[in-house]
Amino acid sequence: SFTISLHKVDNTTVTIKLKPGLSPSCRMRVKSVIRSELKIKPGENVTFTFTCSTPEKYFIMEIQKNIDCVSGPCPFGDVHLYPLGLPRLNRTYIWDVKASTKAGLELKFSTSWLRQIEPGETCPDSVSYNISSCIDKAMVNIGTFCRNGSVSRIKLLGGVVMSLHLPWHLPFTTSGFNIANRASIKRLCIIESILKGESSITLMSPNYPLGFPEDELMTWQFVIPPNMRASVFFHNYSLSNCERKEERVEYYIPGSPSNPEVFKLSDSQPANIAGSFNMSLQGCDQDAQNPGILRLLFQVVIQHPQVDENVTHLVDLSKEKNMTVTIHLEGWPSSTLLMSEPMCLICRDPRTCDRVLTLTSGAVYRISFLCKDLSRLRITAEKGIGCMDIRWCQRKIYSLSVPKAITRLPIRLHKFIWKLLATDLINVEITSPSLKLQQHIPEQKCNTSYSYSIVSATPETELNVGVFCPGGSIEKIQMRNNITISLKTFGKGLINESIPQDLKMSFVPHIKDECTFTVRPNPKAEVYLQTPNSPYGLPPYVSISWFIVMPSKQTARLVFSEDRMGIACETGRAYVNIKEEAPGAEEIVRREDELLPQPRNMHHDFWVNVSNCKPVDKTQLTLQFRVTFADKQIDLGIILAVVAGAGVLTVIGLTVYCVKKKKKKTQNPMVGVYNANVNTQMPGKKGLFGKGRQNNESHVYAVIDDAVVYGHLLKESNGLVAPEVDVYRPFDGPIGSLPPSPPPFSFRKDIKCSSNTEEEPPPLTDTDQDTYTFAHQKSGQSEDNGNANKKDKEDTSVPLLENKEQDGLVE
Repeated sequence: SFTISLHKVDNTTVTIKLKPGLSPSCRMRVKSVIRSELKIKPGENVTFTFTCSTPEKYFIMEIQKNIDCVSGPCPFGDVHLYPLGLPRLNRTYIWDVKASTKAGLELKFSTSWLRQIEPGETCPDSVSYNISSCIDKAMVNIGTFCRNGSVSRIKLLGGVVMSLHLPWHLPFTTSGFNIANRASIKRLCIIESILKGESSITLMSPNYPLGFPEDELMTWQFVIPPNMRASVFFHNYSLSNCERKEERVEYYIPGSPSNPEVFKLSDSQPANIAGSFNMSLQGCDQDAQNPGILRLLFQVVIQHPQVDENVTHLVDLSKEKNMTVTIHLEGWPSSTLLMSEPMCLICRDPRTCDRVLTLTSGAVYRISFLCKDLSRLRITAEKGIGCMDIRWCQRKIYSLSVPKAITRLPIRLHKFIWKLLATDLINVEITSPSLKLQQHIPEQKCNTSYSYSIVSATPETELNVGVFCPGGSIEKIQMRNNITISLKTFGKGLINESIPQDLKMSFVPHIKDECTFTVRPNPKAEVYLQTPNSPYGLPPYVSISWFIVMPSKQTARLVFSEDRMGIACETGRAYVNIKEEAPGAEEIVRREDELLPQPRNMHHDFWVNVSNCKPVDKTQLTLQFRVTFADKQIDLGIILAVVAGAGVLTVIGLTVYCVKKKKKKTQNPMVGVYNANVNTQMPGKKGLFGKGRQNNESHVYAVIDDAVVYGHLLKESNGLVAPEVDVYRPFDGPIGSLPPSPPPFSFRKDIKCSSNTEEEPPPLTDTDQDTYTFAHQKSGQSEDNGNANKKDKEDTSVPLLENKEQDGLVE
């Protein structure tokens, strides 16, 4: 059993009651009477028992003591916990002290001091204090505090309600504070905070976050060790709607020529303060209809003076336009800076410092750092470049390089963002003439210290073009509409301009495809290329093109990593188009329901175009191919064909010559056909050879009409192959610097000669080192070793070379 005896002069009341929301599984018995709640008033003596063995699970206890410091003397000194011998329950001691508004009441805390916490936060040891003040019968919550902090004293105007919450298992004998009487403070309260060593504390305005009382004034006093520096940061605040006066913050700083220093809550607050200082919050007369809320949560950081705090760094942004530079701690803004230990501060001047500093273009800054380890600081910059009229910006070339004002700072550049803005009919062209770009994909990863992430945004869709780094084969990228290019560094990043940059941008007229790549590989390069927006796939109805420029005297091998596109279309068709930039080159077209082209050799610059449809399901089009190069080889068959053709022409020439000579012996030459006596040479030095062209008849030749020799072929084919419906779509991507010449006549795989028609050899031309493969045909059969795919009949105007075993791509 428990006996609680209360003296009447102590003016203390004890209440034991069930925890809210619990059923009365356990009760109290007082003189054989069962109760769920027991209230013991001053002067009473009560003995009771619990009906269960674990009453701490069901009951809580409140001990309230009323102290009148207006009509009687105040019990100054330590406040003890009374009465003794209470049951081991979660308990709350409440001291309600009445005091005159003309005499301030001071609460002093023991050596552990207090730490203010936000509403809803709990203390690690479950021991908490709550302090409220009475103003004109209205209660103002000064704050909730835990033990082990920096708050040493609180002075309050008028009365105070002090609450101490203790858990049932901790044996406490003292409250941890005492009451002292002082003169009137003429403000709501004064909170004293004593800081020792490098640390940071968080404090809040009274009634946070509900709102600071109207037209009130309060003060925080900070005691700083003489060899330390203090900085103030506002993390969360809001303003009320003022009718009169203005909400503000005032500082009394030792040695300041303008005490008090007045700041708005939106200003950067003082930093690098040497010595103790005061900070006051002043409210205003609020609008009765719409008062708003004045509240403030702030942090004070204490740290040692830095050795290099007087070293300034010049950041000249006077010639830059539309650019911002932000210097911040690593992890910003995702990481919280509120309760972390003091680390690094960036200062615009000795007293204006912050953990995040933003500089804008058009000005010159001298900054310094209060930081032990600059390696934890980062720079993030952003620059905007726009074009609203192509006439003014078409010929301008912009350098997308990090300004020297940034690279010369002793801080690592984290990211530099260029936002390129243009109207619908103006596009962006990115070039890297010397370094070129490499697309970052699993088969071809970047290992450089920085890379570019390129995103194209149109009104319909956002296309992640990809991640690129220097040292590849992509010379130019053309994109539609607004572009965001982000340079991101890795490792040591851009330090002291040691890494070259070669990225330029210009605005160009409208292009048809969403994105066009110009690829100019080195002769020994193996280039992997992939559709943008990986791994999510190409958006519906988007068309992408690659123009591969062949190295001199090289042959390219084009290999797709998959056999099919791997999608099914709900609306429209997906296509892959391949076309060489050569006279007579045939365009190779594949739909999404067809096999992709087999590995093939390309002898000229060529295009690869991918056009997407609207897929049936969420699977999007992702396509990858690679291009390798080898020296051009002269085919022995071609040499024999050329020699044979030359022999045929020689026989024809000799036959015509003999016929001509025979006619000259039998009849006179026709007047006007040829006069051998006319000198057709220009006067000049006589040649080394005695017999010139005018002395022989090697220039006499017969004109043979191609239509006579090959007419039967032209009649059968008309030079065309009628495409199947919805199988072939002409390639409508960009063309090269010169339009393709009309294609020369050549044998086609799908042109068959009549069995009763004698075949004639095709005309041979001496071309510029270009090699051609002639498909010799038999009646009703095309030459492909009998292994040609019937679905690929339209892809035979440039016959494939002999298929060789290809190296597979690693999935």
